[in-house]
Amino acid sequence: MKTQVAIIGAGPSGLLLGQLLAKSGIANIVIEQRSAAYVLGRIRAGVLEQTTVELLDQAGVSARLHREGLPHDGVELCFGGQRHRIDLHGLTGKRVTVYGQTEVTHDLMDARTAAGLPTVYEAQNVRISGFDGTQPQVHYELDGVTHDVSCDFIAGCDGYHGVCRASVPAASLNLHERVYPFGWLGVLADVPPVNHELIYVHHERGFALCSQRSHTRSRYYVQCALDDKVENWSDDAFWNELKCRLPAATAAELTTGPSLEKSIAPLRSFVAEPMRFGRLFLAGDAAHIVPPTGAKGLNLAASDVGFLWQAFSEHYGGSAGGLDAYSQRALARIWKAERFSWWMTSLMHKFPDTSSFGQHMQQAELDYLFSSQAAMTVLAENYVGLPMV
Repeated sequence: MKTQVAIIGAGPSGLLLGQLLAKSGIANIVIEQRSAAYVLGRIRAGVLEQTTVELLDQAGVSARLHREGLPHDGVELCFGGQRHRIDLHGLTGKRVTVYGQTEVTHDLMDARTAAGLPTVYEAQNVRISGFDGTQPQVHYELDGVTHDVSCDFIAGCDGYHGVCRASVPAASLNLHERVYPFGWLGVLADVPPVNHELIYVHHERGFALCSQRSHTRSRYYVQCALDDKVENWSDDAFWNELKCRLPAATAAELTTGPSLEKSIAPLRSFVAEPMRFGRLFLAGDAAHIVPPTGAKGLNLAASDVGFLWQAFSEHYGGSAGGLDAYSQRALARIWKAERFSWWMTSLMHKFPDTSSFGQHMQQAELDYLFSSQAAMTVLAENYVGLPMV
């Protein structure tokens, strides 16, 4: 098979890139090692920046998002038992939209199927070759038959554990990583949210987050030990711990119920640079990971895709400048988002080795944040998403 762009990975970044390229008349194929059901079953983030929504608009896949998504004009931070609201829209003129990553993926899958665009699921033994020359190829097996795809470019949208970054010679990569000494225990439940906007909680027992997926489905998190196990947490134990970390008045309004899904996620910051290797381009989790505190993971993947779509469009329009600048443009935005996610994580969590000095620094930072409109504006600008430049 011959195509212009071979996309490895059918998560939201790979599917969004495929949809945008197709809108621009650029032929592409998406190759995924997992089944479509597995991809849809992954529980992920649900806070979309305005730039992400605009890219979904351009891809023609945002109709359901605008019907069912929940626009949020603010976000709350809680410390010392008091809730403080950041007026995102008032400070920036922008907002975020709560709409689950699973729903984004579903919309993109439906659009790709409706357009008849080629997608391969359950591809085994995926390999890439020739990306350091002029004839890149993707090789995979399906039902015992080996297939070869010749292409102009390969887009590595296959995540942290994918084959694309692993295929790059180690000497060509610079890796930067910070592993945090705790995880998030998350519960998804069909209960109404405790608040119409997200609440981030700093508490002596550890961080907590009250989030949501809809008016009737909520996503809650509590900070836990890195070696903790889901089996150690009954639903009752989770709800009781969450209530301990919320202000009494908020805890009294919390509706509890059986969990639909319960999992523990480790937190890390990670960047691989550069993001271009000849005719191979990395995007999303293949190139970077952020702790979820700043709600940047999916949004960074979307901005990578936006930059890459522009670059491919320029290339097929006769200019190589976009491809040459892709890594630098993407990384400039990535490092700013990494900084914000690191700062939010450092501000809101209880670290096991934090001294009394460190605790006072967290308190002073939070006190300053809510006494300074400039500081609140900085948080709001980063939370709603920095411009794609």
